[in-house]
Amino acid sequence: MNLVLETERLIFRPLELSDAEAMFAMDNNPIVHKYLWQTPTQTIEETIKIIEMVQKQYVDNNIGRFATILKETNEFIGWTGIKLVNDHVENGNTNFYDYGYRLNEKFWNKGYAIEASLMWLEYGFNQMKIDKMNAYTHAENGASNHILQKVGMKFMEDYPDKDGVLWKWWQMENGFLDC
Repeated sequence: MNLVLETERLIFRPLELSDAEAMFAMDNNPIVHKYLWQTPTQTIEETIKIIEMVQKQYVDNNIGRFATILKETNEFIGWTGIKLVNDHVENGNTNFYDYGYRLNEKFWNKGYAIEASLMWLEYGFNQMKIDKMNAYTHAENGASNHILQKVGMKFMEDYPDKDGVLWKWWQMENGFLDC
């Protein structure tokens, strides 16, 4: 996949194996994983397998999570993007488009998540012609829930996962954004 997208401050490109070290540093941080099943990545080999899995999604689904790069410094700040969820059931749903992001802690509270979210929603609706975009967040993750609300996603419902942890289900329909 050779798609590269940009916003004012960010570049979005497919994940590469060369991102493994920076991605591992992000995913090894317990604070980053506080609302992500609390399972930080333990080895760089795990990160490499994740990158390879995402690269397979590019081939199979023509979309997936993208490396998110800060233009000013060329730093990997995390990943953002659209994923076709077809490998499990989430809140009774499968075969749906999910918007998601994960940023390294040192890049939080700088507006990057909102900037990326608006770009990906616009891309999903206007370029991919997705009818509905979904997202799900840990119920206690106030920052992520605020970001999804701020970019216009509609809170649909709370739901428990298989372990009884409460999550929030978000959705936006095509045509909602005035792009």
